Amino acid sequence: MLFDRDGTLIEDVPYNGDPGRVRPMPGARAAVEAVRGRGLALGVVSNQSGVARGLLTRERVAAVRRRVEELLGPFGVWAVCPHGPDEGCGCRKPAPGLVYAACAELGVDPARTAVVGDIGADLAAAGAAGARGVLVPTPVTRPEEVAAAEESAPDLLTAVRRLLDPENPENPENPENAESPPGQEPPRHQPAQGPAGGAP
Repeated sequence: MLFDRDGTLIEDVPYNGDPGRVRPMPGARAAVEAVRGRGLALGVVSNQSGVARGLLTRERVAAVRRRVEELLGPFGVWAVCPHGPDEGCGCRKPAPGLVYAACAELGVDPARTAVVGDIGADLAAAGAAGARGVLVPTPVTRPEEVAAAEESAPDLLTAVRRLLDPENPENPENPENAESPPGQEPPRHQPAQGPAGGAP
């Protein structure tokens, strides 16, 4: 399962290079733990055009990545596009390059992969790669993107529950439906060097 970063796993702070400003989205920790609990491969696909715009460095992107993993635990791959929207790269969402790169790194078939994000570009990238896309809208998601989404969920944890247990996603007996115990610290982990610009 692949997740967008800003607005999906963590609050969207435009061009953020400060680990101190990283805040998980509601239910994010429980959602990723549910995926880990099923033994599924887990990754992040993220446009970071602030690098191309001169607003971020790769080192700052990597510092934010490390903070995300301190809060949410390890991800198997980080596929990051550092290019600007006018550079014509094949990795910047809505192009499928990040999804292809993450799936290749994880050794999974895009057709057996779900991509969860908060804007239409996330779903377009998933569709172009042959993956399943699920929209979790936020206040900045455009109404036309919500209307166009084939699959959507009101929050991240609900999206993951539906993907993991489509027959009975709200079942409280399902262990994936439990929040992580309060105060439990995630394991510290040195992030994998992701493809498509994921390395600092």
